[in-house]
Amino acid sequence: MSIFKRKRHTGIQYSGINPKGYHPSQLKFYIILLPLAAFMLLPMVFIFSHAFKPPDELFAYPPRFFVINPTFKNFTDLFSKMSSSGVPVSRYLFNSVVVTGVTIAASILVSSTAAYALSKKRFKLKQALFAINTVALMFVPIAVTIPRFLVIQRLGLMDTFWVHVLPALAMPVGLFLIKQFIDGIPDEIIEAARIDGANDLSIYFQIILPMIKPALATIAILTFQATWNNAETSSLFINDESLKTFAFYLTTLTSTSAGANTVAGQGMAAAASLIMFLPNLIMFFFLQSQVMSTMAHSGLK
Repeated sequence: MSIFKRKRHTGIQYSGINPKGYHPSQLKFYIILLPLAAFMLLPMVFIFSHAFKPPDELFAYPPRFFVINPTFKNFTDLFSKMSSSGVPVSRYLFNSVVVTGVTIAASILVSSTAAYALSKKRFKLKQALFAINTVALMFVPIAVTIPRFLVIQRLGLMDTFWVHVLPALAMPVGLFLIKQFIDGIPDEIIEAARIDGANDLSIYFQIILPMIKPALATIAILTFQATWNNAETSSLFINDESLKTFAFYLTTLTSTSAGANTVAGQGMAAAASLIMFLPNLIMFFFLQSQVMSTMAHSGLK
């Protein structure tokens, strides 16, 4: 009898990791998880609350968590500042959307193909390459800023569209997660496909990708967050204003205003933070079921 779809004498139907129904024995889990969930939601609540605070509440002491007199002035100040900029705001937003979309697609393709090779193919230096990728997980992005700058400069990628995309393809956590997920796919399935005449390309698209959708959704979210919120690339590697992203634009907009007017700058910074956060929340909302499946099955073999 499958552990994923069955009914016990309690009448609860189990599907995947989430049972459909309620039993009093589950109460102890709710007592622990509900307060924990409320605690985890506090940062998101603060972002929404902070964006609508008037100046007197932004600088109130002691600081207030919830807004008392909400206002849209922070957003109106931000949008009015946007309309007075030299380059149209739509250009920055277009750059961010295109860069994020291309980076997600390319990152998924590179990570999944490399993970398939490391998991199911046999070749020399296989273990060494995976060990190098594992070691790369130790390095935070700020630690490789100078080497990355030198590589990008020597490749002639400065002031180009690809400087946003190519450095983001080397995502060690993506390769690691997908490789571990593919390890859980039985070799017998691939061997049976080869007997039926399938080549590596057919196996990859028709067998591997459909079976690792949860892992791909997780990588899509991680890549989206890293790319959409990235202002560092535009500030370090781009001089052409028409190639910079929306995240960089909002950062410079709020910092410039803060230099002239600290109160207005903080209000616009709070509104900009909410604008940058919303796409991340929306994407996670639509893909969260896949992410939960990834976390539940990542340790299974």
